[in-house]
Amino acid sequence: MEKKQIVWPVPNGSPVLESLRPVIEQSRDVETDLAKIREVAGWMAYEELPMPKIAVPYGLDKNPEIAIDFVMVANTIDSAFTDFDSHVMFQTEFHGERVSDADAMIACLKRAMDDGVPILDGSFLCTVSKEEMKKIFKGNIEMPMLDEKLEVWHQTGEVLVSRYSGRFRNFIQSCSPRLYDDGNGLVERLVKEFPRYNDVSHYDEHEVKFYKLAQLGYWGLYSGLGNTSAFHIEDPKKFTAFADYIVPIALRVMGITSYSPRLEQSIQSHQLILRDSTQEVELRAHTLYATALLAEEINKVRASDAQILIPQIDARLWTHYHKTKWPHHLTRTIMY
Repeated sequence: MEKKQIVWPVPNGSPVLESLRPVIEQSRDVETDLAKIREVAGWMAYEELPMPKIAVPYGLDKNPEIAIDFVMVANTIDSAFTDFDSHVMFQTEFHGERVSDADAMIACLKRAMDDGVPILDGSFLCTVSKEEMKKIFKGNIEMPMLDEKLEVWHQTGEVLVSRYSGRFRNFIQSCSPRLYDDGNGLVERLVKEFPRYNDVSHYDEHEVKFYKLAQLGYWGLYSGLGNTSAFHIEDPKKFTAFADYIVPIALRVMGITSYSPRLEQSIQSHQLILRDSTQEVELRAHTLYATALLAEEINKVRASDAQILIPQIDARLWTHYHKTKWPHHLTRTIMY
């Protein structure tokens, strides 16, 4: 297949973004409309596009060490909140409010912590039972992929107990304060030491790095604690967006991306799209590519003191579309 002419975002030094090029050039089922990106950037540049205010929720930023542990424990199971058979999204009640999706998972964890369940301790994570998890995640349906989430907690807890006295805060303190730093960076260490974070796929023999959750946890801490001495990242411009189920919806509805008829039909009819299939890899790759280009175009319009990072675009799209009725692709995976 002849390579497509593409526009590449200004290099941000992220191995994630650089690994996408073969996918973007050779995509068969997903396409990004560069003209539409410039059109959307022309009006989105004038929105506030703030740093997320709920990245460290429920006032936990008042105790940064607890906040670090909480965000990272939640991040380990931040995947698949829609039932694959009924297509019903997980919801729960907390503080008189009905919350959905990842927000519901976070509310369940805070509720458990308030009830004295030691969810932040690796020794609890590596021994928690399925019945205990069902109790923690009480909602309108059983938490999707509960067995897989249980296994993730067991594996994560074992690493934390054996190497870091049971706490994520100790792991983070042992890393360089950079996302990437010759193998000692926060992302590099996380994907190496905790297998559940090694979010990579292969596309025509090329390795494609997504690192969705590895980046998301640190973005939550950076946006929630970044103005304090508790958590610092020296290279935040190397963040990409977080390739998930929801941001692709926003890009599709806005007309920034388009799909082949066969992929469109699969999504609209709730058919499973296999993990690591070319369609799944293209959906995720174009999410990261399009959001990087959108951030670049927006920054061309905004003043020098109002420049944004790519995850601020991700937050804008996710918050506006995570409750939409437009169907998202369905893939059984713990990676997002």
